[in-house]
Amino acid sequence: MLELLVALFVTAVMFALGYGAITQALSNRDVVHEQQQRLNDLQRSMRLLTQDFSQLAPRPVRDALGSGEEDALRADPRITTLVSFTRGGAGHLAGTARPSLQRIEYVFENGMLIRQAWSTLDRTQAAEAARRILARDLLAVRFRYMDLSRQWLDQWPPPGTPQQLPGRASRLLPIAVEITLETRDFGTVTRLVEVPG
Repeated sequence: MLELLVALFVTAVMFALGYGAITQALSNRDVVHEQQQRLNDLQRSMRLLTQDFSQLAPRPVRDALGSGEEDALRADPRITTLVSFTRGGAGHLAGTARPSLQRIEYVFENGMLIRQAWSTLDRTQAAEAARRILARDLLAVRFRYMDLSRQWLDQWPPPGTPQQLPGRASRLLPIAVEITLETRDFGTVTRLVEVPG
């Protein structure tokens, strides 16, 4: 009888240790999976940002009211829409008719980096963007733009850009874009993209 009690006690201890180890392993797996997902989101965001900025097109668009023109690239870090631009190189998916140019906006809201893409350049107020959340839990998103004099600027077009030649000023593009994402888990990630032209 005593031997049976000892065997039951040893079995109970082994089960308790095994249960603790399995619980810890499952908890670790969830943490690793969550961090892997955040890393994947960060890598995907940087890849898409790089592709977008490396395909900038000097094509201004009509504003949503149809009364004016928006620059080919417009950026102001003081508002939630960080940058708005025209990009080329959009592919045709599954044979669908689609223009080769797109209007893209990047928005930073509540720690999320959001990419908005319009299928038409000269959109109306009724046009809706395809909205995609690229990354969450970001501390900050910053863009800087290098002008022709190789100076870094936080906004685009550069302050003081002459507007006498209406078509020309609105087509002005930087020669490089610096992308900075500040994350909770991975620190600050910076990428420099050369703009063709």
